[in-house]
Amino acid sequence: MSTLLIRGAKPYGEGEPVDILVRDGVVAAIEPKIDPEGDGRGAEILDAGGLVALPGFVDLHTHLREPGREDTETVETGSRAAALGGYTAVFAMANTDPVADNAVVVEHVWRRGREVGLVDVHPVGAVTVGLKGERLAELGTMARSAAGVRVFSDDGLCVADPLIMRRALEYTKALDAVIAQHAEEPRLTVGAQAHEGELAARLGLAGWPAVAEESIVARDCLLARHVGARLHVCHVSTEGTADVLRWAKARGTNVSAEVTPHHLLLDDSRLSTYDPVNKVNPPLRTTTDAAALRAALADGTVDCVATDHAPHAAQDKDCEWSAARPGMLGLQTALPIVVQTMVGPGLLDWRGVARVMSERPAEIAGLADQGRPIAVGEPATLALVDPAGRWTVRGADLASVAANTPYEGMELPGVVVATLLRGALTVRDGKAAK
Repeated sequence: MSTLLIRGAKPYGEGEPVDILVRDGVVAAIEPKIDPEGDGRGAEILDAGGLVALPGFVDLHTHLREPGREDTETVETGSRAAALGGYTAVFAMANTDPVADNAVVVEHVWRRGREVGLVDVHPVGAVTVGLKGERLAELGTMARSAAGVRVFSDDGLCVADPLIMRRALEYTKALDAVIAQHAEEPRLTVGAQAHEGELAARLGLAGWPAVAEESIVARDCLLARHVGARLHVCHVSTEGTADVLRWAKARGTNVSAEVTPHHLLLDDSRLSTYDPVNKVNPPLRTTTDAAALRAALADGTVDCVATDHAPHAAQDKDCEWSAARPGMLGLQTALPIVVQTMVGPGLLDWRGVARVMSERPAEIAGLADQGRPIAVGEPATLALVDPAGRWTVRGADLASVAANTPYEGMELPGVVVATLLRGALTVRDGKAAK
């Protein structure tokens, strides 16, 4: 592998700029100045003046749609979008067609990720066969497969049966794995179309009550503590859920949680136009909820940011609200939204961004080679970000097959200039490697 000399970057946005020498995929030196004719002899030069260096981002919640819906996304296009967003590892959810509930499917996704090579693609295994919530899937077989699955989720659907959930937690404890729960009591959300509240009533949309999420999170925290297993809560969306998590963590429950960029920034006021691009599950909540989630992310109650990147074909979004599929693109816009909602107001500094977008997700998923410190001897798996850069979101210009972004036309702060995966440039000058 060639040697790369990154000149003038600020690790974590702190201190004076430094040069970072990368050799054989590892950080070989970090110095105020590295002589390109000395230690850096023969190195390719990457000018990083004014850029912040961060550990490559890890997304615990990505829908790559392969196999089955390659008309909306593939491992290749999703990997490209991820790399352009500064990601170096993504977890591909199991609600594909066929469902990733066995070793054959998870190994297919894992191998496709390795073939593309832009990010590390880790398949998420289904908790139950066919996502039906009736009997456990082959958790042990998937864990022992070449894909080495360590995260299991029926995302898109809740593991609603408490006995099934308890058994899943017991199995994953033995596997040193984690259950990622889509918290939604289905009997409380039949026909739901929007956050239950004044606006939904005025718009004539059936309500999705906050308690449908909060009750499942409370139940599962109790189950996880009883079993002594690890629980991860997907896409936290309400102030009440943050309160439950705070309570559970104070009692020593081994629970972690994620929040999406769209739940940090957007609220249910956007539904007044009936534009299905704003339809998502769980739904956009109130401004109070969004503020509470930002505070919970800042204080560590919510551990990390995960995109819930959900591409959809035009016909599944360009239709009446009730028929539209829920979901939004997120990989290329996640960092800018975090910059706007968390860094700009002073809720997080750049080291905090590294914590919620890289370090904690890697810890939760058990990735030993991701989310590592920027230090000599560590893997050169990095994102180089222009903190002063701004760009305008255009869905048609994003790398995904689909274009369903709720940020269309928005000017956002923070530009990913380069991404490195173990020393290999997957993105340079804002363009993905072929």
